[in-house]
Amino acid sequence: MKALFVKYKSVIQFILTFLMVYFVLTLSYKLYLDNSEGLAYYPDYLTYQVAEQTNALLDAFGYETDTFPHPDEASIQLIVNDYYVARIIEGCNSVSIIILFVSFIIAFSGGLKATLVYLLVGGFLIYIVNLARIALLAVGLYQYPEHSGFLHSVVFPGIIYGMVFLLWMFWVNRFSTINKQYKKEILNTTDEL
Repeated sequence: MKALFVKYKSVIQFILTFLMVYFVLTLSYKLYLDNSEGLAYYPDYLTYQVAEQTNALLDAFGYETDTFPHPDEASIQLIVNDYYVARIIEGCNSVSIIILFVSFIIAFSGGLKATLVYLLVGGFLIYIVNLARIALLAVGLYQYPEHSGFLHSVVFPGIIYGMVFLLWMFWVNRFSTINKQYKKEILNTTDEL
């Protein structure tokens, strides 16, 4: 048993670190959401900002848009050219995806400076791509409402999760010290055969 633990030490370290960071960040985010109820920005400040920034982005591209708090649920209605196209919920603000991204990067850590810079740049990139994703989805729902299920469930999640996957792969292959340790362990194991 000890030999297996030693052999897969870096894998076990990755899993435990990932789960710990993910749990702490998710719990912190839940506390933020729980304390956001009843504040001036509905349904919470981050979701409100994403809705307003999406609104500004669409306006910049010539669409007449507006946002309104949804009367029946914790979301914001997005109106494009006087047509209700979507609701922006807490899950649209990219925080959950950024938490997943951060957890993976920290679990596959590199040098402190490289890790911090990559977390900031990657998190910002995810946020910006998410805004573009929501704006493009709104335009797609406005122009092609008959394809709403496919656009919302397949195309646009594929964009954001595909980008996160590419960011992870770039990190692992370029900066991760655990990846280097794991490759060294594999080479040592191969030499023993």
